[in-house]
Amino acid sequence: MRILLSAAALATVAVPAQAGPWVAGWTTSPIKPNAEQVLTDAQYRDATLRQVVRLTIGGRALRVRFSNRFGATPLRIAGASVALASGPAAASTKAGSDRPLTFGGKAMVDVPAGADYWSDPVALPVTALADLAISTRFAELPQQQTGHPGARTRSWIASGNRLSDAVFADATPVERWFQIASVEVDAAPAARAIVALGDSITDGFGVKDGRNLRWTDGLARRLAANRATRGVAVLNHGIGGNCLLVECLGPNALARFDSDVLSQPGARYLVLLEGVNDLGGLAREKPPSADERRAHVDRMIAGYAQVVARAHAKGLKVIGGTVMPFMGNDYYHPDAAAEASRQAVNAWIRTPGNFDAVIDFDRVVRDPARSDRLLPAYDSGDHLHPSMAGYQAMADAVPLALFAK
Repeated sequence: MRILLSAAALATVAVPAQAGPWVAGWTTSPIKPNAEQVLTDAQYRDATLRQVVRLTIGGRALRVRFSNRFGATPLRIAGASVALASGPAAASTKAGSDRPLTFGGKAMVDVPAGADYWSDPVALPVTALADLAISTRFAELPQQQTGHPGARTRSWIASGNRLSDAVFADATPVERWFQIASVEVDAAPAARAIVALGDSITDGFGVKDGRNLRWTDGLARRLAANRATRGVAVLNHGIGGNCLLVECLGPNALARFDSDVLSQPGARYLVLLEGVNDLGGLAREKPPSADERRAHVDRMIAGYAQVVARAHAKGLKVIGGTVMPFMGNDYYHPDAAAEASRQAVNAWIRTPGNFDAVIDFDRVVRDPARSDRLLPAYDSGDHLHPSMAGYQAMADAVPLALFAK
């Protein structure tokens, strides 16, 4: 049994001699942000960036994966540290919990273009649902930054070298993540992780200010409270506007499968909830023919089958999530033919043998009186994204027994 130490004693803890197994405790899906979503020269030069993330599994030590995945030139890190945040989205940290990060024993590192880079392990006992602050000083950002615009929580920017500043007064908030991809923890031997691969519904459209109300957040809380699953991490790999097959926003699900799913240490399960943007996007500009719709559904099904085959090849259990209703949405303006395509896709997802298991999100959130629409209480108002109650209903509908062993 592991005992977590007080903040005052943390400084005396050494990294375990045999650290591991490493299991991802928090992750995000890096993408190529647009010009409005990057750090400006004025924001990062002679400044410290503090980013807050919520871990979904505990451990004795951790390491941070920085990402220059889309960079055309090196990412130069001048210094970095981690600490326990005072709370969700808080700029301040808990006294005595600050730890400097090193890279091969050095405080600075150049991350090559197109690469990710792990920090050295650092001793910092953490629990599931702990909020971790990652503070970084950048000497030079690359041409084309890497980030995740849909952070749904606050990052903070303060002038000067403030890596070890617990108070972080006068910091400016920004709701994005920059140049980070994951935090991995030295977890218990039985620890394992769920990768949730999806679009804006998984990314948590509508969640703000570090409230941690995505469906994956609700699932993480349920797993942590259940004895049989308290060692299971939840890794959110949703990208707003993402598609299964084509480039909508961010690399499509097949293109990012290796980096977002297979590269996560400890991944044992995959929950796939993708497809609404593929279905909606087909008819957004002009009505497709019946043949085009049938071919599109066939391509989507083939794409799902590819995900299952690639995951099985690496020993992952694959759980399909049914595509939720979006009738009435003004962006996609779906019609009866689009609904028929959704039903065809969901029929394949529900068919035994195509996935290892199914979470029928469609049945959870749809209106029983009008099955092509979200239940009003679960509708954010745009008839596509769930409300906060809808996200909680999705989290509550996931059978924990799927992850008990």
